[in-house]
Amino acid sequence: MTRRYAIAGLGHRAGMYVEALKGDWSHAGDLVAFCDTNAARMASYDPGVPAYGDFTEMLDAARPGVVIVTSPDHTHHGYAVAALERGCAVIVEKPLAITAEGCAAIAEAAGEVTITFNYRYSPRNSAVKRLIAEGAIGEITSVHLEWLLDTMHGADYFRRWHRDKANSGGLLVHKSGHHFDLVNWWLDASPETVYAQGDLRFYGDANAPGPRPPRSRGSGLIGADRYSLDLAADPRLDQLYLQAEHEDGYHRDQDVFAPGVTIEDTMAVLVRYDSRAMLTYSLNAHAPWEGYRVALNGTLGRIELDVVEREWADPDSAARLGKGARRLTEGRVRGERLVLQRHWEPAREIEIPQGEGGHGGGDRLLLEDLFGTPAPDPLGRRAGHVDGIRAAGIGIAANTSIETGLPVRI
Repeated sequence: MTRRYAIAGLGHRAGMYVEALKGDWSHAGDLVAFCDTNAARMASYDPGVPAYGDFTEMLDAARPGVVIVTSPDHTHHGYAVAALERGCAVIVEKPLAITAEGCAAIAEAAGEVTITFNYRYSPRNSAVKRLIAEGAIGEITSVHLEWLLDTMHGADYFRRWHRDKANSGGLLVHKSGHHFDLVNWWLDASPETVYAQGDLRFYGDANAPGPRPPRSRGSGLIGADRYSLDLAADPRLDQLYLQAEHEDGYHRDQDVFAPGVTIEDTMAVLVRYDSRAMLTYSLNAHAPWEGYRVALNGTLGRIELDVVEREWADPDSAARLGKGARRLTEGRVRGERLVLQRHWEPAREIEIPQGEGGHGGGDRLLLEDLFGTPAPDPLGRRAGHVDGIRAAGIGIAANTSIETGLPVRI
């Protein structure tokens, strides 16, 4: 039985779902409506899909059975609750919400909610879950997770709407929701207490490295500014944002050192779980390379996962978001390595199945789970609203801890 799908929020992320429902998963149902405040952006995807500027009007006219929410983070809970109250199923991009009140509203509305934690589906992260489930290191006592965003990807959060914490909840809600969910899922535990510190040390007007060069938007590379983004150089970004600015005045390519940045770029978090396990976590959004390192300590040994997603950020690359950037193989090599070492045994490397597509192969597996034929999943990768609340809850509590200087009990 096919379903009727609508998408709320037609920014860049929506493209994955539009392409899926128009392509490999077209058998899953019909794409019956778009909803966004920007008509030009909706038309850039498919002018044949009915487009609505008002969400309630869209629900009344298009009568979707499933609403996919890919709008700015602070609007997620509003769209989700309105759709659930109409009896629709909801698929929500993370985070589920950016406030405790938003999380509570979704929980109260009830209904079928799926949150797209695609990192669960990445083969390397699934391999870690599998080792834990097999009891390879016994009961987990602590986790250390260090995540590095480089000066291509990390800077991008300071160019767009995410730079205002009122829109995104900051990186501890928007980006780290992925990371906190991974730990929650690996541990199969609920967070209880959170303590955090965070600061804006690199981006923002107070940290500008000097006078800002003149900016000539939409006309080739913008001077010698390594932190600039040329929307005109990417046909899709040009169509989706530059050519749509006249509708709402939104600039996708803001200066990362301009006033208005209210989110942190350097963060550290300590979490205690109901299983008594502890998490130490750090996020740096201005690193010279991109990837993550995780270590899980247990009563029988230790698991280590090292991932290098990009070795360096090439300032001369015309692809300012890293697409097509040159690769350097000396010193730091792109790739992943999973190591298991049990007590009284030598370390051994665990083979990781290779995935295809974005997020380490996770995106395609996620789409198959959403739109394909349901299959048994002993790893329990599909996430519901409780998982979304637990992940967002850590970030929300961490923000409160940063503001107050005190630990926060969830």
